[in-house]
Amino acid sequence: MILRNVSLLALLAAPALVSAAPATGDLGLVQNHLQSVQSMTAAFSQTDRAGKVLTGTLTLKKPGKIRFQYEKGVPILIVGDGSALTFIDYSVKQVQRWPIGNSPLSVLLNPSRDMTRFAKVIPGFDPRIISVEAHDPKHPEYGRITLVFVRDTGAPGGLMLQGWVALDSQNNRTTIRLSNQHFNAPVSDKAFQWNDPRRSLGKN
Repeated sequence: MILRNVSLLALLAAPALVSAAPATGDLGLVQNHLQSVQSMTAAFSQTDRAGKVLTGTLTLKKPGKIRFQYEKGVPILIVGDGSALTFIDYSVKQVQRWPIGNSPLSVLLNPSRDMTRFAKVIPGFDPRIISVEAHDPKHPEYGRITLVFVRDTGAPGGLMLQGWVALDSQNNRTTIRLSNQHFNAPVSDKAFQWNDPRRSLGKN
């Protein structure tokens, strides 16, 4: 799954989408939920197309900050600091950065987007579940994200984000499942700092 993190970053860092307008129906519920969440922490499990599973902790703070901290022994880190997304591979001392932009998944970081321009509800058989597929129609090479929510009156906006499925342009599928979600608690900006393996000292 480690190699698939690059695909995940591409989906996170796709080019700009159109800005805000209200959505309606279940899509409106999703947008309301996302606008109600200013911070989130959760445990995650990540499964690649070969079935390899990695776990870790997700930390999110708006605007624009996100951190995928993988389990001990995995030398990979993904951090969004509000202006750029950074993929760090400590095993080879490699750092890659992308502008955050306004990708499908960046709705988690800045939901003041017009979701009707890049997202739609996918019909399902369970009325408790809302699945929303998002992609940039002008840039199919950045793949698709399907966000999955469950109706939960105790969660912000009445919805709980369960995770998402990312499908890149080569049909490589990455599935993220969330658990132990906590919303709107204080999160320090220090959570989005990282050690630069290219330097002997200091952080970027």
